Amino acid sequence: MKEKLIELLTKLKPGIDYQNQTNLISGGYFTSLEIMRLVMLLQDEFDVTISPLYIVPENFESVDAMLHLIELVEDD
Repeated sequence: MKEKLIELLTKLKPGIDYQNQTNLISGGYFTSLEIMRLVMLLQDEFDVTISPLYIVPENFESVDAMLHLIELVEDD
């Protein structure tokens, strides 16, 4: 799942070291529009629904945070 997520992120915004980056939001790597696009891509790719309550910066700071979010919403 991690590889699929990194591939998705790279297609959305290439040139970022997603394996090691832990401040994707606070570091300004993504705009608010890119985050919304990412939410839509995650929902489509992983067949989940991400509630607006989960669209907070800490859930998108790193690949691991996004994986945790996907696992969390899979259980909902």
